Amino acid sequence: MEVRTNKIGDIRSHYRLKLAQLYNDREADTLLFQLLSDITQMSKAHILSFPEKTISESELLRVHFGVKDLLKNKPIQYIIGNAEFYGLNFKVNSKVLIPRPETEELVEMVIKNIPENEPRKVLDVGTGSGCIAIAIKKLRPLCDILAIDISEFALEMAQQNAVLNNVQVQFKKVDFLKKNQVQLLPKFDIVVSNPPYVRNSEKLMMKKNVLDYEPLLALFVDDDNPLIFYEALASFCETNLQAGGMLFAEINQYLSAETEQLFTGNGFKNVNIEKDLFGNDRFLTVLT
Repeated sequence: MEVRTNKIGDIRSHYRLKLAQLYNDREADTLLFQLLSDITQMSKAHILSFPEKTISESELLRVHFGVKDLLKNKPIQYIIGNAEFYGLNFKVNSKVLIPRPETEELVEMVIKNIPENEPRKVLDVGTGSGCIAIAIKKLRPLCDILAIDISEFALEMAQQNAVLNNVQVQFKKVDFLKKNQVQLLPKFDIVVSNPPYVRNSEKLMMKKNVLDYEPLLALFVDDDNPLIFYEALASFCETNLQAGGMLFAEINQYLSAETEQLFTGNGFKNVNIEKDLFGNDRFLTVLT
């Protein structure tokens, strides 16, 4: 491994140079702090304040292999097995998407539309790690939340995350594109979803850390029917969204006009496209 000593300071210096092959200085520092903090259970402040502190050989070996994975574009969240979302900690692996900052914005939109002292029935479509449903439940504990996904692996991870964050969310395996399964669901006050919406032709714009490691089923749709999940959401909301209910969904920024037209064309009157913090068309809101 060629590290001079087992001192934190020497380890940081050595592996920053290694990571410079792929990352800039700021990225390398951030990734190393995350890796070291997870392995040693030391805070960033502690790592900076005590560069002479030594770690064990087994811990050093974990750092070494963690850096090797980073140099293969593996996301740090999959290396350490967890990700932060909306101030909460979530277990993640390659069976679920890494929660994105944009999805935190989606949760914020939902939270703002649920009064603290009023219960709501909420459906999370395509829950993945459970981050949306769990964050909503944490902030609005009176809500009754059902979170569905087609992946049993994702549902297992989501259930673990509910326990980790001490909330009660019901999880259920449902293929949202199959009407015979969807028609068994009850009515809801709020439907929220971050469905697959990236067209296969857009893969050329995606980074290797996404294409090589994240579950493609949760990301991509065929170019010939890119709005397939939004068609299913529109159909579901026609029959299963209560009067005065709301739909919140992430969308493909390049298909915002088509997505809006899909809902207005299906008779929905209060349809809006909202931008994310980067100024991209990112969210669909529908009020019944």
